[in-house]
Amino acid sequence: MAPAMVMETSVFRYILRHSKREQGYILFIVLVSMLFYYLALNLPKTIVNEAIQGNSFPTAETEAPFLHTVVGVPAFLGGGEVELFPGVPLDRIGYLMALSFSFLGMVLINNGLKYYINTTKGRLGERMLRRLRYQLFDRIMRFPLPHFRKVKGAELATMIKDEVEPLGGFIGDAFVTPAFLGGQALTAMLFIMMQSVALGSVALAVVLAQAIIIPRLRKRILRLGRQRQLTARALAGRVAECVDGAREIHANDTSNYERADIADRLGLIFKIRFELYQRKFATKMLNNLLAQVTPFVFYSVGGYFAIMGDLDIGALVAVIAAYKDMPGPLKELIDWDQQRQDVQIKYEQVIEQFQPDRMLPEEAQQTGLARPERLSGDLVASNVTYADEGGVKLIDALSFRVAVRDKVAVVGGPGSGKRELAMLLGGLIRPTGGMLTIDSLDLGRAAEGVTGRGIGYVGPDTYLFPLTLRQNLMYSLWHEPTREREYPEEERRAVAWQIAEAKRTGNMVLDVRADWVDYESAGVASAEELDARLLGVLQEVEFERDVYELGLRGVVDPAVHPGLAAAVLRMRQMVRRQLEDPRLAGLVEPFDWERYNANATLGENLLFGVPVNSAFNTESLAQNPYVQTVLERAGLSRDLLDLGRNVAATMVELFAGLSPGHEFFERYSFIRYEDLAVFKALLSRAEAVGLDKLSADDRARLTSLSFKLLPAHRLGGLEEPMQARIVAARHVFKRDLPAELQGTVAFYDAEQYSGAAPLLDNILFGKVAIGLADANSRVQALVAELLEEAGLRDDVVRAGLEYSVGVGGTRLSGPQRQKIALARALLKRPDLFVLDEATATLEGGAQKKVMDGLLRRNEPFGVVWMLHRASLARQFDIVLLMRDGRIVEKGTYDELNREGSLFAQLLQHD
Repeated sequence: MAPAMVMETSVFRYILRHSKREQGYILFIVLVSMLFYYLALNLPKTIVNEAIQGNSFPTAETEAPFLHTVVGVPAFLGGGEVELFPGVPLDRIGYLMALSFSFLGMVLINNGLKYYINTTKGRLGERMLRRLRYQLFDRIMRFPLPHFRKVKGAELATMIKDEVEPLGGFIGDAFVTPAFLGGQALTAMLFIMMQSVALGSVALAVVLAQAIIIPRLRKRILRLGRQRQLTARALAGRVAECVDGAREIHANDTSNYERADIADRLGLIFKIRFELYQRKFATKMLNNLLAQVTPFVFYSVGGYFAIMGDLDIGALVAVIAAYKDMPGPLKELIDWDQQRQDVQIKYEQVIEQFQPDRMLPEEAQQTGLARPERLSGDLVASNVTYADEGGVKLIDALSFRVAVRDKVAVVGGPGSGKRELAMLLGGLIRPTGGMLTIDSLDLGRAAEGVTGRGIGYVGPDTYLFPLTLRQNLMYSLWHEPTREREYPEEERRAVAWQIAEAKRTGNMVLDVRADWVDYESAGVASAEELDARLLGVLQEVEFERDVYELGLRGVVDPAVHPGLAAAVLRMRQMVRRQLEDPRLAGLVEPFDWERYNANATLGENLLFGVPVNSAFNTESLAQNPYVQTVLERAGLSRDLLDLGRNVAATMVELFAGLSPGHEFFERYSFIRYEDLAVFKALLSRAEAVGLDKLSADDRARLTSLSFKLLPAHRLGGLEEPMQARIVAARHVFKRDLPAELQGTVAFYDAEQYSGAAPLLDNILFGKVAIGLADANSRVQALVAELLEEAGLRDDVVRAGLEYSVGVGGTRLSGPQRQKIALARALLKRPDLFVLDEATATLEGGAQKKVMDGLLRRNEPFGVVWMLHRASLARQFDIVLLMRDGRIVEKGTYDELNREGSLFAQLLQHD
C-alpha cells in the first residue's frame, strides 16, 4: 500500500495508525503478566510467615492445605465464601517446598512472559522501522527534481540510516513499556501499601519526587540532543561536499581550509556532547540517590515497626523485596519518558525534511499499469508556465504546436528557458501553470510509467550507477518485473517469507531478483536478441570501439564466458604464427618457463604468473615471507639486496638534482621524487652499520627496487647468469608453494586460459617488446585483425560490457558517459527523444556522426533537441528560438535565417 502524501506529525499517531492491532495484543499479554508478577511478590511473605515461622502449623503434627482456594460471595448475593478447591494437605516441610517451587515457577513464568513481550515488541519495532525507512525513501523518489538542489544526499542518507534508528527501538516500547513497567511499579506500590501505609507513603513520596524533578532536569538534555543531531547531520553533509569537491580542493590548495572548517565543527560537537554527558550523569546520580534513600527508611522505620510488633517480619521482608524491584521499572519509565520526547523531536525533524512542496503524487509511480500506447498526434504547449521554488518564472506563458514525429530544434542562450522546457517535456518537472499535452495525454499529470517509456530524455550531464556498462545501458528497461525467477525450494521459502514481511510493513512486494528487463520496449523477445541490440546501439552512438578496448583490457572469467576463453586459446596459436613473420618478429616476447623474459620485471619473472589476490601484490613482494624463503633457498637474498643497494645509490646520484616532473621519473616508473630522500637516508644507515644489520623493513625496501628492474633500464645486475638464477628460483617458487597459498597465483601456462589476466594478455601470452617503435599499436592492430577474422570482435565487446564504471561513472570520461546515456535512451525505443545539449561534450566529428545517425533512423519517432549551437539546426524540420522563457521565433532553418532575425544573430555568434 502506498504511503499517504502527508505523514503524521506525531510519532504516537504514526505508531497507532500502523500497529494498533499488534500494540493491543502485546498490552493484553502485559496485563496477564501482572497477575503472575503480583503472585511472585506475595509468595515470599507467605513462605516466611506461614511455612518458616509456622503460623499455619500450631503443632508439629498439623497439616496445612496447599492451594486452598475460596472465593468471597458479595453481600447482595447472601455473603459467605465458596470453596473452589480444598487444597492438598502437606506437612510443614512439604508446605515449604511446595511454596518455594511455586515461587520458582512464578519466576520462570514472569521471565518467560518478559522474554516473549520483549521479542514481540522488538519484532514490531523492527517492522515499523522498516516501514518508516521505506516510506522516507519512497518520498525521496517523489521529490521534485529542483528540491534536490537544496538537499544533500549524505544528509538524507544519514537521516534514513541513523536518525530514525532510535525510532525502531521506541516504536515497540511506545505503549508496551509504560504499561509493563508502570504496571509493575503500581503492583509493587499497591503491595507495599497493603503491608504498611506508612512505608508505602514514603515510597510514594520518593517516586513522586523522581517523577517531578528528573524530567525537569532532562529538558536541557533534550535540547542538547537536538543540537547534537543537527550538527552531526551538517557534518555529514560537509564531509560529502568535500568528497564531491575533491578536485577543486586540490586544484585551489584549500585542503587546510577544509580541515580547519571540519575541526571547528568537531569542536562544536564536542562541546555539545560534553555538556550532554555532564548533565546526563548528574541527573543519573540524583536519581540513584533518591532511589537509595528509601531502603534506609524501610530498614530504620520498618525495622522499628517490626520490633514494636506493628509489622510482622514476613511483611517487612516482602516490602523490601517489592521495593527492590521498583527502582528498575521507575528508572526505565523515566528513561522512556526522555526517549519519548527525544524520539518525538527526531521524528518531527526528519519528516519535515521529507515533505517538500510539489511532491509527485503516489499515482505517478504506481506499478501494474497497462502498457502505454505509442505517443502520437501533436505536442501542444498552451500558456505553459514554470516557476522555481522562489517564485521566479523560468518559463512564461509559452505556447507552440508541433507534431510528435517532427524533428524540432530549440535554440537560445543561457537563461532562455530551454533547459526547463526540456525537463518539462521529459516529465522531470511539472508545469506550475498552463497545459503541456501530447494528443490527449497531459504531461503535467502523466504517470512516469508513460513518460519514462514513451519519452527518452538525455540531459547535458549523466549520472551512472556503480554497476557494469551492461547494467547501466539496460537501466532504461528496468520498469517492473517481466518474468518471475525460478527458485530452489529452500530459497523459495525464504523469498516467500521476505514477501510476506514486505506486505506487513507496507514495502513494495516486487522481487528485485526477478527479470526486470522490458524486452518489448527494446523491440526484442529474448536476452540473446537484446544482446545483439545492445551492440547495435553502441555503434549508433560511436561507443563500440571504446567498449571493445575495455574488453581487451578487462579480465574475463572463463566460467562466465567459456566460449570466448576457448577461442582465445586458439587465437594464441594464431598470434604466435603471425609473429613468426620477419616483419613482426620481436614485437612480443612469449612466456617460456625456461627463459627469462627481458620485457618483464625481475619480480614478474620470479612470480611468472598473475596474482589472484593481495597475497603476492607486486608492490610488496619483497615483504612476503614465502618470497623471502624462496630467495634464501635459491641463494638470491644477498645478491638482490646488493642489487637494490646499487640501484638506490645510482638513483640518488643521478636524480638528486632533477625537478619533480623530470621525464626520468616517468621512464624509471619505480622511482618517485619523494623516495629520493628516503633512500638517501637508508644508504647512509647501510654505510654506517652494514647491510646485514639493517632492519628487516629497510632490507625489504632495498630488495623491492631490484624486483622492479628491467634489462632495458641498463642499471646493471641483470646479466645472463643472474637471469638464469631467477629462472631457477621461479621453479622453486611454484614447486614449494604451500597448500594454504595454492590458487593465489595464476601461473603462466600456454595451454590454459588465465582468469586473472586481462584478455589481451591471454591472447598474446607474452610481453610487448619495450623500445621498439610503435610496438603497442602494431600489436593492437594485429590482434584486432585476427579477432575480426575469427568473428570474435563482438565477444570482446560483450566482455567489455561487464566493465564496472565506478561511483557516478568516474572510471569513464564525460563524453563516454554521455554516449551511454544516449545509448540507453535509444535502447528503449521512445516515441519522442528530448535531448538537452546531449552531445555538447563530444568532439566535433563524433557530434556530427551521432546527430546524423539519430535523425536518420528508420524507426518512427520525434525529436526535440536543445542545441548548444544554432548552426546545428539545419537538419531539423522546425526551429524554436527561446528567450526569457518564451518562444520568440518559430519556423524552418531557412525561414528564420533572414537578415535582422534573432536566429541570424545567434548564428553569427556560433
